[in-house]
Amino acid sequence: MAEGGTGVSLARGRGGRQLFLPGLEPPGSNHRRRRDTPPQPRNAGAGRDLYPTFAAVHRELKPRTPLPQIEIRFYAFAHLNHTLRLRNGRLRVRISDLMANAPEPVLEALAQILLRKLYRKPPSALYSERYRRFINRREMTARIETIRRSRGRKRLAGARGRVYDLDEIFAELNAEYFQGWLPQPRLGWGQVRSRHNLAHFDATHNAILVSRIFDQPQVPRWVLAYVIYHEMLHIKHPIRHEGSRRRIHPPEFQADERRYPRWREAESYLKRL
Repeated sequence: MAEGGTGVSLARGRGGRQLFLPGLEPPGSNHRRRRDTPPQPRNAGAGRDLYPTFAAVHRELKPRTPLPQIEIRFYAFAHLNHTLRLRNGRLRVRISDLMANAPEPVLEALAQILLRKLYRKPPSALYSERYRRFINRREMTARIETIRRSRGRKRLAGARGRVYDLDEIFAELNAEYFQGWLPQPRLGWGQVRSRHNLAHFDATHNAILVSRIFDQPQVPRWVLAYVIYHEMLHIKHPIRHEGSRRRIHPPEFQADERRYPRWREAESYLKRL
């Protein structure tokens, strides 16, 4: 592992094997991730020494493994992102500067989450819950949204593709299922034909991005319409917080989703992409 180099992240990071931890995504985003401006190092948290925390957790999880050289920095990511990369006996950790003033127990939880993911250890409900409670506090979610608006940028191609027009489909769905009252966000095709990131609604930038994999003649129009309808429901049913939990698809969301006549067929089709 050390020779080839591996890495993990709590969202989208820079370099290494990037893994997303379900249920710990930063507030304000649904399903998939966007490309961000490159993160820049910051002095935030420069006075904090996190080496003892990460070293202690590493010894706990890998007691027979020599402790690698650990380098930890706070970075100005456009999201609440954290990345970790192990290569040639060197462990590089990049933590969002939004965590610079987090309590020590929260940073310990973050170290547990990252290192457990790196070494494929079972996740700890205790540490995951501790981390969720911190990032889902009202003041924290407000800071995250502010950072996403100021640092992030949304890369969207136009709504008119080679085969399908997203504006046209949105208007049809809006009239049929929302009586035309749903405000239209920015609509655009993604940069690539992604099979993993099919579509997402970004509430911060008020935009729906759709993978170009759907802009092909062999993809039925009703499947693409279902994908857009799903993202439109995120506008109608915003993410809500219940304690430390984030409800992305509450019961009323799922009920509305099933109003789409061919939703079962569409879901089956998407699984085969």
